[in-house]
This record gives sequence, C-alpha cells and structure tokens, in this order.
Amino acid sequence: MEMNRSRAWNRFYAPGTPVDIEPVTGSLIDLLDERVSQWRDRDAISFFGATVSYRELGDRVSRVAAALSELGVGAGDRVALVMPNAPQHIVAFYAVLRLGAVVVEHNPLYTRDELEVQFRDHGARTVIAWDKVAPTIRSLPAELGIRTVVSVDITRAMPLSMRLKLKLPLRQAREARAKLTAPAPGTIPFAQLERHAPLPAGHPRPDAGDLACLQYTSGTTGTPKGAMITHANLWANARQGAAWMPEFTRGEGSIYGLLPMFHSFGLLLSVIYSVETGSRAVLFPTFDPELVSEAAKKFPPTFVPAVPPMFDRLSRVARDGKLDLSGVVYAISGAMTLTPAVVQRWEELAGSMLNEGYGLTETSPVALANPFNDARRIGAIGLPFPSTDIRVVDPNEPSRELPLGEAGELLIKGPQVFQGYWNRPEETAATLLDGGWLRTGDLVVQDEDGFVTVVDRKKELIITGGFNVAPTEVEQVVTRVPGVAECAVVGVPRGGGAEVVTAVVILEEGAEFDQDAAREIAREHLAEYKRPSSYLVWEELPKSLIGKVLRRRVRDTLIADRRAVRAAPAEDDAA
Repeated sequence: MEMNRSRAWNRFYAPGTPVDIEPVTGSLIDLLDERVSQWRDRDAISFFGATVSYRELGDRVSRVAAALSELGVGAGDRVALVMPNAPQHIVAFYAVLRLGAVVVEHNPLYTRDELEVQFRDHGARTVIAWDKVAPTIRSLPAELGIRTVVSVDITRAMPLSMRLKLKLPLRQAREARAKLTAPAPGTIPFAQLERHAPLPAGHPRPDAGDLACLQYTSGTTGTPKGAMITHANLWANARQGAAWMPEFTRGEGSIYGLLPMFHSFGLLLSVIYSVETGSRAVLFPTFDPELVSEAAKKFPPTFVPAVPPMFDRLSRVARDGKLDLSGVVYAISGAMTLTPAVVQRWEELAGSMLNEGYGLTETSPVALANPFNDARRIGAIGLPFPSTDIRVVDPNEPSRELPLGEAGELLIKGPQVFQGYWNRPEETAATLLDGGWLRTGDLVVQDEDGFVTVVDRKKELIITGGFNVAPTEVEQVVTRVPGVAECAVVGVPRGGGAEVVTAVVILEEGAEFDQDAAREIAREHLAEYKRPSSYLVWEELPKSLIGKVLRRRVRDTLIADRRAVRAAPAEDDAA
C-alpha cells in the first residue's frame, strides 16, 4: 500500500527518467509551433521517401485550417478523419485542432454500417476522407447532416517514381494520374485546401483543456464509445513517453509509423510523440515488411512502436539479411502479451531492447511500461509512467485496495486519463471514479517492487467448474508447445453457465500439432480446471488492424459453427 503512495517503484526507472513530468499548460498547436520554429528545415514526415519539413508542415496546416474555417468549421465542431497513414492525415489532424475543433478518427476499412453508427453518435458535419472511402461517406443517410466531404488522394504525397510503380503499364499510369486529379463526385480535393491562403495569426487558438479528439473504443466488446481526450491528455502522454526513453535524441530520430493513426497507439506515437521529440515520422499506409525494408535504406529506424506479430515478422526479415535493425534505439510493444520468443528473436538482431507497454484509449493511451534497463521483466507490463499512480482493487468493491501480490482490477490516475465518454454520462460515471481514478477492467497483480503483470480482461475470463480461468495465462503455456506460432484461448458454453476451455492454435510453417505434447505441457504448468479440453488448428486468427487477436470473434465463430470444432480427446479421457 505504501508503495502506491510513495511511488517507490521509480527506483527501477532508467537513468534520466523523472518521477514526474513538467505539467502541460499549452495546446498541441503550441507544441507544433514550437517545433516548427526550432527545427524548421528538418524532416517532419517521410512517405515512400518523399519528405515534408517542419516548416512545410506548419505552412500546410495553416492553409488547410483557413480553408476549413471558410467551409464553416469552428471551435468545438467535430471533424471526421477517415484515412490510412499518410502526410495528409497529419496535416488534417493539426489543421482541425488549430481551429479549436475536435478530430474524430475512423478506420478507413469500416463498412458503411459501422461508419453510420459512429457518425450518428458524434454528429460530424465535415469529413476528410481517403478518396477510396469518399463514395461510402457520400452514401450515408442525409439525416446525418454531413455538409462537406474532402477527398484525399494519398498517392499525391508519394514520389513520382513510386506512383509510376503503382500503375502499369506507363500509358495506364498516365491515364490513372489524369483521373486522380478529379475528386470523387460531390467532394472537394484536399489539394485545393492546401492551396488556400494561410490562416491569420490572430485566429483564436485552443487551450490545453480543450477537447482534441474523440477516439472510439470497445468496438469488439460492445457498442463503440467516443473517448473524450484533451490537448493536455495527449501532450502529457507524449512527454511521459519522452521521459521514459531519455536516450532518444531530439531532432534526429526516425519513428516508424507502422501502426494505424486512427488507433490511439499509432496516433500518439506517429502524430504527437514524433512532434514532441522533433523526429521524422516514417509513414506506412499498411504494414508490409518489404516497404519497411525499402524505407530503411534511406531512413534507418531509430524507434519502432508496434505489436508482437509485427516485431516477429520484422525480426525474421532481418534474420534473412533484408533489414538492418542495428540502429534501433528503442522498441516498444503493446496491445497484447509480448512473449519471450519474440523478444529473443528481435534482440538478437536489433540494437535495442524490446519492451512491453500497457495502456487504453482512455489513457491517451500509454500508462505503464517496462523500463529500458536491466530491471525490465519480460512478461510483465512494467511500471507506472512518470506522474502516474495506480491501485489494485477488489473488482466488486473498487474502494477496497488489495495487498501487493493479490489479483485485482487495475485503477489508473494521471494527466493522460481521459475526460469521459461522449454523450454517455452513466458509462462515464461507472468508469471514472471519485478523484479521477480510471477503472480499466483489467485484472492484474503488482509485486513488491511495483512491477505489474496482467492476469486478464475481466470481461474475457472463462468460467468453468466454478472457477475463473484467465485466457492469457493459458495462452502463454500453449505457445510453449513446439510448432505453435500463435494461440487464442476462449470459453465455449456447454450449458448451466459453465464453459469449456478451448485453445485455437496457428502453427509455424511446416509444423504439425502434437496434441500429446500440448496435454503434457498443460499438465505440467496448469491446474486441471485451466487445461484446454479442446485444441483446434486454424490457418489464421481474427485480428484488429493493429494485430490484436479478437478473442470474442474466435468464440463467436466456435459457437456459430460447432462443426468447425475438431476437438482433441478430453483431458479425463486421455489420462
């Protein structure tokens, strides 16, 4: 208990990491202006080798902001962004903020129905969308009141040589480029906004406490909710990240934007942390190791934020001599458990530690991480960030804090904690407790040194034989089975409220699944009630766009089609 009040865990911080960050007093526009002044001629963005300097970024933001203002966008208005990673995405993000308006990020691969649900919630009247998505936006019901759709051709940000490669043969490429100069019907081309006169310097600016964006969350577990995140929330989290990685040289690094910027993890690191550190954001519209290898020839990565499957694929490419990772100073993983095997493969080839972090959209998004020193603990999510406090409490009685070493729900308090859910006061009250404590819904254990390990998501616990089973714990055991590359463990209902522990595995190329070995390893490491009764071999697992396994979708698939279940003998039958 005393530890949480004194933050005694900071003794394990990397040298140079403070206990607290400097409080944020300005907006993200103040941050951008500072970096434009400080590093005018340094690269802010690289996209397929084409670069944008900080001076050019600041100028384009001002011009697009002025154009949006002329189109009727004002302070407090929601503006929807529906784009992949591209320079225009970053320009649009800061242009909307410059007006005091609110960015609403969307997955550009969402269906019309999925987009409609979110648009009905946030009510944006102006949309800046990838040209491939613009027709879908235009098809949304008129009752939503969408006034303006700006169409973005991301190929305009690529070098001419790359644009030619994308369209073959040459004659077709010329015809395609000619067509691309025309915007989608009923839309305004983004390039036209960038040619507008700059916004007058005296135009009102946002404050630190103003709402910067709505980030939709919980789409895989229920109705999506818009998390309200302020300028101060995001800038504070960027400062916390910079404090956590003190050896990252400001004004020089190349941050690889592998994660989608419509996701909170990608947004923070590619759009805000990169500006906080004066870095070059090397953007990728999709994760493709070949694109990464090509980009690294010109701008070798110095900071790589990603998810475990990405690190695994990149390390295998590096092992084959197609990618040099020796210049990487920091690498941080999130969204799912980082296994020792992935860490080992990466660190054998890279010039850095690969550490796991933890966060939620509601924490802007990072709250804890392993320190970049010998104190780090693989398998744990690490220590609270600077200026961050945590509690581990009884999930059914969150006012009761639990002793160290006992599993309970994680509560978080810090400058990165969001302001609540858009138009959902009851859910906000249930999530944000008195004193600003955020209920995460994650079950964790904190040890005597302060390190935290996730037991599991409270909503994903499997109930069997009157006991709770944490899927993550079982998955970590199943991935020890030779030949298993990935695993998802879920509970399949069997009547009476009980569930069958079921493991779905993905095999390494050329491997065969050894059920006897799996049962033996489970018997060695898991209590009987935790051991999978069924092992299923699939070709792939459903995942989010950042690579997180969607357990609920796995479970739904098994329930909907029992014929797909090719169960191994039950443990009792095999004994």
